[in-house]
Amino acid sequence: MSRRILVTSALPYANGAIHLGHLVEYIQTDIWVRFQKMRGHQCWYVCADDTHGTPIMLRAEKEGIKPEDLIARVHTEHSRDFAGFHVAFDNYHSTHSDETRHYAEDIYGKLKAAGLIEVRAIEQHYDPVKQMFLPDRFIKGECPKCGAADQYGDSCEACGAAYAPTELKNPRSAVSGAVPELRSSDHYFFKLSDPRCQEFLRRATREVCKAQPEAVNKLQEWLGAPGENKLTDWDISRDAPYFGFEIPGAPGKYFYVWLDAPIGYMGSFRNLCAKKGIDFDDFWGKDSTAELYHFVGKDILYFHALFWPAELEHAGYRIPSGVFAHGFLTVDGAKMSKSRGTFITAESYLKEGLNPEWLRYYFAAKLNGTMEDIDLNLEDFVARVNSDLVGKYINIASRCAGFISKRFDGKLAAVGSNSIIEEMAAAAEPVAQCFEARDFARAVREIMALADKANAYIATAKPWEIAKQEGQDAALHQVCSEGLAMFRLLTIYLAPVLPQLAQSAARFLGVERFTWADAAQPLPAGHRISDYEHLMQRVDTKQIDALVAANRESLAPAADAHSQQRHAQHQQQAEDKVQAKSAWEPFISIDDFSKVDLRIARIANAEHVEGAEKLLKLTLDLGTETRTVFAGIKSAYDPATLVGRLTVMVANLAPRKMKFGLSEGMVLAASDPDGKSTGLFLLSPDSGAQPGMRVK
Repeated sequence: MSRRILVTSALPYANGAIHLGHLVEYIQTDIWVRFQKMRGHQCWYVCADDTHGTPIMLRAEKEGIKPEDLIARVHTEHSRDFAGFHVAFDNYHSTHSDETRHYAEDIYGKLKAAGLIEVRAIEQHYDPVKQMFLPDRFIKGECPKCGAADQYGDSCEACGAAYAPTELKNPRSAVSGAVPELRSSDHYFFKLSDPRCQEFLRRATREVCKAQPEAVNKLQEWLGAPGENKLTDWDISRDAPYFGFEIPGAPGKYFYVWLDAPIGYMGSFRNLCAKKGIDFDDFWGKDSTAELYHFVGKDILYFHALFWPAELEHAGYRIPSGVFAHGFLTVDGAKMSKSRGTFITAESYLKEGLNPEWLRYYFAAKLNGTMEDIDLNLEDFVARVNSDLVGKYINIASRCAGFISKRFDGKLAAVGSNSIIEEMAAAAEPVAQCFEARDFARAVREIMALADKANAYIATAKPWEIAKQEGQDAALHQVCSEGLAMFRLLTIYLAPVLPQLAQSAARFLGVERFTWADAAQPLPAGHRISDYEHLMQRVDTKQIDALVAANRESLAPAADAHSQQRHAQHQQQAEDKVQAKSAWEPFISIDDFSKVDLRIARIANAEHVEGAEKLLKLTLDLGTETRTVFAGIKSAYDPATLVGRLTVMVANLAPRKMKFGLSEGMVLAASDPDGKSTGLFLLSPDSGAQPGMRVK
C-alpha cells in the first residue's frame, strides 16, 4: 500500500557554510527519502534556510549589506553544496517568506485565542556598549544546571538542559565582551507550563519519539515525574533591533527565531504545494493521515519534541509522526578543528575533487538510527571506500562486463537457477527493513556480505580462464551474465546511498532507473547492455592530505602585521631587560583554562602493557561512558592498587594513536620539576566526588 510521507531536515542557519557535520543529517535524510521513493511511496522532502535573528543582522551590518542580500547569497551557497552531495530536496525555501510569515502569525493568533500567550515584563541582558538587548545565543557563561563553561544563554551543549538567559552564571556579551546589564522589557510567552500543554506532552512525547527510547527517556526527564511541572514558559519574542517578523499588534517586538524556524517547514511545503498542486491540509491538517517526520540533531530535540508539538496541537494542526534525532560528527576521534584541518566544509571537499558518494557511503556505514555520535576516521574512510565500493562492488561489473560486450554482442544470457542470486534477491525485504528503521549501517553490512558471496562465486568460476578454453562460450556467457545479475541486485540496494553511481550503472545495464521491486524481476535473456566504463575511482591518500591542508587554519601572523609585531617585540625585549618576568609567565586567561575539560574518573581497571616500559593501561569510568588511557605511571604504581580509585582526567584531549592502542585522554599526576627525584603522584578528589563531575 502506497504511503503519503512528508519529511524535513533541520533548517541550516543562513550565517555560515555547510560543513561535513551538517551533512550527516542531510545525507541521512536523503537516503531515507530516496529509499521511500524507490518503494513507490509518495514522499516529499522539504527544507529551507533559517534566516532570522541577531546573528544575521550583525553579520549583514559588518559586511555593509542588507540582511536580505546576505540571506539570498547564503541560500545560493547552501543550495550549491547540497546539490553537490546529491541531497535532493523537493523544495528548498527560506523562512524569510510570505508563507512562513502567514503560518507564524496564524499559529501565534490561535495560541493567543486559546489563552496560551502571556505578556509580562522581564529582566534581560543588555549590552551597554552595543546598546541592544542580547539574544540568548549572544550571551555566554556557565550552565546553571551542570556548571559547564562557555555555554549559550538558552541551552547547554554539555548536559542538554534548557534555561532562561538570566540563569546563566558569570554572563558576558558575545558581541562586545562587556558584562551585560539587566534591564526590564515586556515579552511574550507561550505558556508551556499550562496544564493543557503538560498533559498533552506527557502523552505525545512517547509517540513522537517512539522509535528512539533514549530520546523518550530524555524528554521524560525534562518533563519530570507525573505531577511534577519542570517545564517553564517559553519566551517567543525579541526586542528591536532584530531581523525577523514583527509580532502583530506589538510594535518593536519580533518573533524569536526559534518560533518561526520550525514553522519554516510549513512555509516550504506550502510553497511546494503551490508549484505541484498538492493539498496542504492533507499533510498538515488536524485530521491528516499522512506521515510527517523530522530528522534533527540531538542538540535541538528539546525544541522539536516539546515546544513544536505543543504549538501545533494547540493551534489546531497535526503533530509530527516522529522526530528522529542523530548524534554529532567527530573527525579522527575529536571535535572538528580548524587548526588540525578537520573542520571540513562541503565546498572544500568538492573543490579538492573528492567524490561525494564516498562520504555518503561512509556515513551510511556508520549511521544506525540512534543518537550515538559517529566518527569520520580519515584512514578508515580511505580503506573502507576502496575495499567495499571499488574492491568488492565495482569489481564484480569490471570482471564480467567486457566478456559480454566483446564475445556476445552485449546481450545477456538467461539467468537460471543460482542459489547466490536467489539469496541476494530474497534479501530485498530484510535490507528494506534496515533502511526503514534508519539502520543504514546494518543495511550496508548485509549488502557487503552479499558482495563477498558474489565475488567468491566469480573467483571460483574464473571467467577469465573459461574465456581461454575452446567450446566454452555458453559457460562463459552464463557466468558473466550471472555476475552482472548479482551486480544489478547490489546496485538496487545501494541506490539510496549512491544515487549518481546507480544512474551510471542503470545506463550501463540498459535500464531507465531502479525501483525496489526490480529485485524480484531479473533482466530477460537477450537484454542488451552498454559498453562498460569504470564507475568509480579509488580514494588516493594524497587527496585526503590535500583536503586537510586546505581546511587547516594557519596560526602564522598576517603579513601586514609583521612590522607592528616586530616593534612590539623590540619594546618588550627592552622592558624585559629592566624588569624580570614572573616565574609563572606566560599567564593564561580564564577562557584558556575553560577550554580544558577536567573530569572526575573512577579507575575501573588497570593493567600492564606488554612491551611498554613506562605505561599502564587504565579503563576510566566517567559515569556515562568509559575511556581507555595509557598513562606513564608504571614506575610508581602497582595496577592492582589503582582499581576503584578516583582520579582526575583531561576529557577533551584529542585521542592519540599509540602502538599499543588508542589513548582517549590523560590522567593528572604531580611530580617535582625534573620528574625524577620524588616520583609521581596521581591526583585524587575529596570523598563524595562522583565520576563525570567537572573540575573547575
